[in-house]
Amino acid sequence: MTVVRVCARPLLASMFIAGGADAVRRPEHLAPAARPVVDALSDLPGVPARTVNAIRLNGGVQAASGLLLAAGKLPRLSAAVLACTLLPVTWAGHRFWEAEDEDERAQQRIHFLKNLSMLGGLLMAATADEDGHHLLHR
Repeated sequence: MTVVRVCARPLLASMFIAGGADAVRRPEHLAPAARPVVDALSDLPGVPARTVNAIRLNGGVQAASGLLLAAGKLPRLSAAVLACTLLPVTWAGHRFWEAEDEDERAQQRIHFLKNLSMLGGLLMAATADEDGHHLLHR
């Protein structure tokens, strides 16, 4: 494994570890933004009906998968799982198109694009083998 990979995985995982742990400990501050998304997804199997429980579940999965990615354990699987958890978080938390205040819209757009960038990194990590060769190239 290259030095770049040894450094890159924990860097990519850091936000998921910190954000996931925070969501587990303090889901209430995320609940207002998450409620519409949880309600929309509540018919899917495994999605808790209570918003705070869904936030805790997503946060726990992010923290655990982030730790696995940072440690280089099951890196493709953990990156894929993180990519899946990032989609509802981005949808719920950074709806810049709904913000009425111009400054708030700009901030939410930045966070939305940041999450898309992280998603790109996760997709790259999920499709690369230990040597860095992308599985789709084979």
